[in-house]
Amino acid sequence: MSPTVEYDIIFAGGGTTACLVAGRLAAANPTLRILILEAGPHTKDVENHTLPSRCLDNVEPGSNSTFFNAAETTPSLGGRPLIVHSGRCVGGGSNINFMMYTRAAASDYDDWETLYHNPGWGSKDLLPLLKKTETYQIKDGAPTHGYSGPLKVSYGGVFTDVGRQALDVAAKYDPERSIAEDSNDLMTCNAYSRWQKWIDGTTGKRSDTAHYFIYNQESNKNLQTLPEKVVKRVLIENGRAVGVEYTNDLVLSPNADQTIFVARATQLVVVSAGAFGSPSILERSGIGAKDVLDKNGVPQLVDLPGVGENYQDHPVAFPAYFADDNAETLDALYRGDKKVTEEQMALWSNDGTGLVAHNAYDVAIKVRPSIKELQELGPEFESKWTNFFAGRPDKSVVLLAPCSGLIGNHSVVPERAYIGACYYLCYPDSIGSVHITSGDNPHTPQRFYSGFLDSPSDLAILRLAYKRMREWIRRMPSYRGEYQPLHPVFPEGSAAACKESNGPAAIDSPDIVYTAEDDKAIETFHREIITSARHSLGTCAMKPRAAGGVVDSHLNVYGVHGLKVADLSVVPSNIAANTYSSALVIGEKAAVTIAEELNLLL
Repeated sequence: MSPTVEYDIIFAGGGTTACLVAGRLAAANPTLRILILEAGPHTKDVENHTLPSRCLDNVEPGSNSTFFNAAETTPSLGGRPLIVHSGRCVGGGSNINFMMYTRAAASDYDDWETLYHNPGWGSKDLLPLLKKTETYQIKDGAPTHGYSGPLKVSYGGVFTDVGRQALDVAAKYDPERSIAEDSNDLMTCNAYSRWQKWIDGTTGKRSDTAHYFIYNQESNKNLQTLPEKVVKRVLIENGRAVGVEYTNDLVLSPNADQTIFVARATQLVVVSAGAFGSPSILERSGIGAKDVLDKNGVPQLVDLPGVGENYQDHPVAFPAYFADDNAETLDALYRGDKKVTEEQMALWSNDGTGLVAHNAYDVAIKVRPSIKELQELGPEFESKWTNFFAGRPDKSVVLLAPCSGLIGNHSVVPERAYIGACYYLCYPDSIGSVHITSGDNPHTPQRFYSGFLDSPSDLAILRLAYKRMREWIRRMPSYRGEYQPLHPVFPEGSAAACKESNGPAAIDSPDIVYTAEDDKAIETFHREIITSARHSLGTCAMKPRAAGGVVDSHLNVYGVHGLKVADLSVVPSNIAANTYSSALVIGEKAAVTIAEELNLLL
């Protein structure tokens, strides 16, 4: 074991939230000795982490993602295991995500406060913190947006013709729903709109927490980031966290020395390793359910059976449609076309515009079902609608987004232009768990169960989403038919059969009529292809201890002094949004909380 080094605050994990919190605290008091331990590598000025169009590269094998595999096959997913990515690099998910600027509904945050007894976590308290992080470059004076934060929000470098067509078709095909200027003001729901992006509209670069909270403070030698380090456990003495044990990661360096290093913390240890990493660190530290710890040879120090439970995510599907060859999509960039890449890189280098400064998402809608659609969802959804959605008009059941390009592996599809599709469940019934399989080896995979598609209600919403997405896209002028391998296989002779087309359907053409057999084909399709939106959360939930909580409203781990968790694992219940905005607001809240405890002025 190596000599001990001492710091004031240690962050076990260097992802989205950790970089924000550490950066805020370091800027408030540069004399604070802060250590960030991150399993992955640095990301400074690495093009895969700064160029928006490279986002797909970051979820491929060999990228700076961790790939968490469900430990066993899942009958609800056609007998296959689920694979979930999370950021494995300095900046975490903020450096690999798809940059969709998607905020939760106000009632999502209000639920954290009222249903789970967390004062100060409602939407009125969190809105100023949401605004604090951002500079909103789209429109001056929007009351729910911020204008002086380090992270920039824009529409990206281009409004593609696919995006323009999507908005135009939506207005004509679905006039019962409106076209909104901003669907991310925390209240607007059930309206089509252009979609904002975490992309700097001036430079065309990704807005991530590594570059804008950590790398911009490199002159501060008291703020230290150690990459490729895995935290084994938190050291707890007399009921207080006093440091961590860590070692070298093995992903990039399989033969790395496995010496155990010790870092001591005089003030605080903050576990910030995400929905998979944070509960695992706690369990290896002796914090968790006795049966889990006993199985892995870990003496229990704190009885917290909620550790590793309450896993939640957003099941997502990515069907694809053929587009006109001249459609403005990112497909040529995705497959590495040399000529197109050079042209677009020159444009981006000149003024930060073009397809390089784009994430393929121009337009989206958070859908609440109409009366007709409620009938289509059927009895399996009726109870959830009545008990959860009906009285909360800002809550949506599914997010739909057409894409300017196929979202997936381009090495296995024809070299064509595509209109991609993305839809995910906002509040799935799925609840899973994440637990360690070794109390001593931090590199051992976790025992992970997702719960995906166990509920008929979730399948009903996905069925509706597939049909509505298809009707929307097949009316776009660029539409040239379905790419069959990424669609259901309907029975022979079905009116819903997928096929190529010479052009779009008319706006006023009737919707496709699906039979019961067709619906079964859609269900089979979703069981076979549904995946994770990479929005994992909830496994160290901020709830009362008696209700399975792991941290209190100040993010303190129950039963231990000087130990907090600050990341998406503390989220007690799901949100109708991509999770980046919520990871940021958790970071801002954590920074304020810690600063108050240390008598710092942020």
